[in-house]
Amino acid sequence: MANGPLGYAVIDVETTGLSPGRHDRVIEIGVVHVTPAGEVTGEWATLVNPERDLGPQRIHGISAADVRHAPTFADVAGTVVELLRGRVAVAHNLSFDLGFISQEFARLGAAAPLRRDLGVCTMAEAIRYLPQAPRSLAACCAVADISLNGHHDALIDARACAALLRHYLDLAGPAAPWQDLLRIAVQTPWPHLPPTGAPCVPRGVSADRDGHFLARIVDRLPRVPHPASADSYLALLDQVLLDHHISAAEADALVALASDLGLSREDLDRLHHDYLTALAEAALADGVVTVAERRELDLVAELLDLPSTAVDAALTRPRDEKASAVSRFRLAPGDLIVFTGEMDGGRDSWEARARQAGYVPHPTVTKKVRLLVAADPDTLSGKARKARAYGLPIVTPDAFGCMIG
Repeated sequence: MANGPLGYAVIDVETTGLSPGRHDRVIEIGVVHVTPAGEVTGEWATLVNPERDLGPQRIHGISAADVRHAPTFADVAGTVVELLRGRVAVAHNLSFDLGFISQEFARLGAAAPLRRDLGVCTMAEAIRYLPQAPRSLAACCAVADISLNGHHDALIDARACAALLRHYLDLAGPAAPWQDLLRIAVQTPWPHLPPTGAPCVPRGVSADRDGHFLARIVDRLPRVPHPASADSYLALLDQVLLDHHISAAEADALVALASDLGLSREDLDRLHHDYLTALAEAALADGVVTVAERRELDLVAELLDLPSTAVDAALTRPRDEKASAVSRFRLAPGDLIVFTGEMDGGRDSWEARARQAGYVPHPTVTKKVRLLVAADPDTLSGKARKARAYGLPIVTPDAFGCMIG
């Protein structure tokens, strides 16, 4: 977005939490350019990779699968400078947004000239222009009859805040408030951080970039895989499917292992049928396939892109033609389990459930840990990075709840 005429830069950030001075980070930035008269002249937004877990995802709705494609703040810092240079910063709860952006610049060794007294806080100004409105952006927009659909999306919130600013300017009339701030903004120096050209990454990007992992396998001439290759791939597959979900990071791991082992699409198709057949044989061991077992078999077939008839074929396949048994992942009493991320009910309650089931919650990931339970299986937390390096399974709290009954 090119700089427009002198005016305002309306900002909104989504973050991992509420403490910029400690460990919380920016994970999304939205900026809307507004003229002194209140006209919108452009907008810019991107997700930001914080290189840590994403905090309360139930609030901001940002997935780690999307953020893994996003630039870091260092990658976009130069662009942010150009977007804010010469403009008055505006936000709803300005101190919050400026605090986080200033801290991100400070981590890069740069001092951003962002001060609360040199900006416009639409929340604070509501006392003058919307005296009956509550403090929240949604409430102020409702009183001013401004649409706000998709709250806690940085660009959507920045657009709403820009409309709120325009509403204030219209109410002020010829008085034209904040003229002194506009003049000061033009004269305020900013640090020299040239743009890197890093592309913006929107929400939902993983759906476009992370197709089914099988579509990313480079096909080769069909060959019979070495048994060791089959065993290592099936072992990883079993870990991946523990929570009946293939995360973006797990899909990457399957693609990488298949490539390292030289497995073709035909090899993988056979191995996936073998895996499904082994599950079917386990379900048939007591002579009855329950509704839950059938549901699991159907889900596994869907995840592995097998035809709908594959489950019936696996269940009716003669025993002497069945594939060799797959070594399933199992927890044992006393196993160490690590938890990461903000979970429904709180992490303490999940650790208590683990203890009741006979397992031992552990504070950090080591090679002795058996399982990582993560609020988002694609989490970028340090615990998750270690777990992937050690080849440990990562499952959601819901999946862990099913595992312990």
